[in-house]
Amino acid sequence: MKMETIDKKTIGNYVAEDFRTAALFSKYGIDFCCKGNRTLTEACEKKTISPEVLENEINAILNTANDQSIDFKSWPLDLLVDYIEKTHHRYVEEKSGVLYKFLDKLCKVHGGRHPELFEINKLFIAGAGVLAKHMMKEELILFPFIKRMAQTKGKSIDMPNFGTVDNPIAMMEDEHTIEGERFRKIAELTNNYTPPEDACETYKVTFAMLKEFEEDLHKHIHLENNILFPAAKTLEKKFTVSGNLSHSLL
Repeated sequence: MKMETIDKKTIGNYVAEDFRTAALFSKYGIDFCCKGNRTLTEACEKKTISPEVLENEINAILNTANDQSIDFKSWPLDLLVDYIEKTHHRYVEEKSGVLYKFLDKLCKVHGGRHPELFEINKLFIAGAGVLAKHMMKEELILFPFIKRMAQTKGKSIDMPNFGTVDNPIAMMEDEHTIEGERFRKIAELTNNYTPPEDACETYKVTFAMLKEFEEDLHKHIHLENNILFPAAKTLEKKFTVSGNLSHSLL
């Protein structure tokens, strides 16, 4: 990899190429999902990290064989949509209910000694609620159109009532940014999900689940922001150029 890529390749590009780089960016506190459109230089300026040193570490990862790595970029978009729904959307739905109960219990039992639990609970309830509505919009509005484009072989399709995928995608990306910030606040309040010395087993399990929830959210947002959405925009342009995107509303 040539060094000029420091000023050209985005953080999201690196993670899309090999998700193992996500752990490296996380180690340096660099947001690879919501702010994945920054170059290495731009990201390093905020963290006072040497871009050359970071790129060398990235190259060490990329040059190491990883048969376990999944090349999501090579997947058909309809398959990627199904994967996101069945893996990450279902995860949020399943884990949110459990965390609601655990956080409520922690507030009642430990809130007196650890008042930060009330703010953590409030943030999670708000975040999970927004995510539920967010995922519904994707599943009912944006994703079906992406799948139609992916499954249409040389035939024309109707223009959706949202006009172009740029519109719902911009909304989804804004909501991703908001939720990314919300869960960063939860991480701060939990001292990066470190339970206090007097924590009971429920306390420990809850913090471990919150950590896993945020990590899954990072992967979820990465797949959409850095792979699915750019590919959907490119595919839509092909339909527009070929004249296969009609102007009759759905």
